[in-house]
Amino acid sequence: MSTPNLFKPFKLGRDLQLQHRVVMAPMSRFRADDNHVPADYSVQYYGERSRVPGTLLITEATEIADESGGFPNAAGIYTEEQQNAWAKIVAAVHENNSFIFSQQFAEGRIANPGQLAKTGHVVVSAGSIPLTGLPEPHMLTIPELNKYKEYFVAAAKAAISIGFDGVELHYANGYLMNQFLEKVSNNRTDKYGGSPENHLRFPLEVIDAVSEAIGEDRLAVRISPWDDFQEMSRGAENDTYKYFIETLAERHPKLAYLHVIESRVLGGRDRDLDPEKEMNNDEFLALWSPRPYISTGGHTRESGIKVAEKHDNVLVAYARQFLANPDLPTRFKKNLALNKYDRNTFYGGGKNGYITYPFATEATESLAN
Repeated sequence: MSTPNLFKPFKLGRDLQLQHRVVMAPMSRFRADDNHVPADYSVQYYGERSRVPGTLLITEATEIADESGGFPNAAGIYTEEQQNAWAKIVAAVHENNSFIFSQQFAEGRIANPGQLAKTGHVVVSAGSIPLTGLPEPHMLTIPELNKYKEYFVAAAKAAISIGFDGVELHYANGYLMNQFLEKVSNNRTDKYGGSPENHLRFPLEVIDAVSEAIGEDRLAVRISPWDDFQEMSRGAENDTYKYFIETLAERHPKLAYLHVIESRVLGGRDRDLDPEKEMNNDEFLALWSPRPYISTGGHTRESGIKVAEKHDNVLVAYARQFLANPDLPTRFKKNLALNKYDRNTFYGGGKNGYITYPFATEATESLAN
């Protein structure tokens, strides 16, 4: 019986030779300290999940600047102390002959006002539309947008300087860059709002600047067209996303990959539907193909095998399964039972539920076995 594509090698980005197409999806875990420095034991967390050689890992969402944040204990990459902590994590992953991208973001209107106030900052957004129950955000001015662009460039350059294999810009799940893309969060009347072209302008400017700084083949982008998490449009603005992908393919055809969340996942919860029959990403995939494309959101072993078999340019990212199974690629290939994840330990806390999930006794460290 032939080996499914999901377990076959794949070349990605700047000559990264993956040994399989099972990717660790980005997952916020909130284990950093009060200065947004990743915990010492995060080295073990990422190291364990890179033990199968040739695995691609994408980090938790990482703040690009003090004022871009607003989540307690979210990791940052804008201070020397934070960068030194990440360098240890990167070294652990590379020691296992695996690869790691830094996912980077700004929170925008979903940030915690009280947390930002501690450092003299306020909640900002693409527009002035607040989330339900929260104060109206400050609409970023043109000079402030230029400053944020500089933050993204600096964070990306820092990531590459400490050894990351690439950077994934987080344009999904209702965070700041996602807020520019959609009318539900962007009510600007200048060149960054109104028409679909204007909604794309700042997100594309950031991609242009980061690409120039670190190289197109070290850069990736993540989007969530179907999401209603944090009061986004739930698929109502998919024409804008199609235009975004078309434009991205024209301007940056050598991006490492495009990462698209499936419709079956809404933020942290699942939606009961069959993406093969409704609300699927087929049009987005077609627009981006034959370039590398990561599909994520509610995949099982079976659905991952199926989509990778159908599309030779598709990798499949897993979050909860990888969280609970550090040897997930081997478990999938050998069809071994999975550890059950514990939602109570997803966010915050310490080592429990973070570096306490066991490896399968039957598993080996290499898919070659």
